Amino acid sequence: MPTLRWTTVSTPPSDAEAFVMASRLEVRSLTDVPRFFLKSLAAWKQARSAPGAYGVSLVAQPFKRTFWTLSTWESKQAVYAYAKAEPHRSVMTGLRSTMSRSVFTFWQVPAAELPLGWADARRRLAEQEHREAQTAEGPATAV
Repeated sequence: MPTLRWTTVSTPPSDAEAFVMASRLEVRSLTDVPRFFLKSLAAWKQARSAPGAYGVSLVAQPFKRTFWTLSTWESKQAVYAYAKAEPHRSVMTGLRSTMSRSVFTFWQVPAAELPLGWADARRRLAEQEHREAQTAEGPATAV
């Protein structure tokens, strides 16, 4: 599985809190995978120099049509500013039609715990996906 290992962008103060964003992105078909991966490299490059970024990682599972991102930031505002800035904004808008399912989750950790590993991020994404599925199904009704 192609992986862009954890890249430290900047070192936060040891007493700071880091804002974490993790995602699992699925494209509709295998034919969408090369385009998604190439476009995601532009967003990856942007993240490596984005103001407020502490670190980033990307895991690609091309034959499963799935991409995983993990990044840490100085604040929620920093990650949202990155998402709204170019080229990320245009990349995500341009890829919207190729997307199948996406899950995003956010949390905070002490900066001293950086860099983060994938095990906790995958667990949190699975929990978030489960919460979203329960919300979509609505409340259970008694018969």
